[in-house]
Amino acid sequence: MISSNDDTLTAEDLALGYKQLLRVEACWRTLKSGLQMRPVFHYRPWRIQAHIGLSVLALLLERILEIRAGDTWRNIRATLESIKVVEYERGGVRVRQTTDVRPEAAALLRKLKVPLPPKLHAVTAIPAAEKPGT
Repeated sequence: MISSNDDTLTAEDLALGYKQLLRVEACWRTLKSGLQMRPVFHYRPWRIQAHIGLSVLALLLERILEIRAGDTWRNIRATLESIKVVEYERGGVRVRQTTDVRPEAAALLRKLKVPLPPKLHAVTAIPAAEKPGT
């Protein structure tokens, strides 16, 4: 038996409301597990509000990606985690570049309409104090 103190709602409206409540509760479970949230202790109301706002925004972004990619967040994240930026030193310079993007990651980025990351991020001279043998 579903009940409410609002006499204007039909049984169908109440049932839909409870279904939405179940979806919200499922989203909070997903939010805490998928985003790997851990307890955070805030004491100021504005910090609590900001933390919840950012968490909900992250969940919304996760859901949008799932819908656009037609896959679960777990699979999307696993595919995108293959994209790495590495840093190495060669010939007196420090280079930061993206590793080769795997075909499945490139296909996912195309599907999401996200450009491939740049191959080269930075090339900087190594300061003399950091060079070996100085």
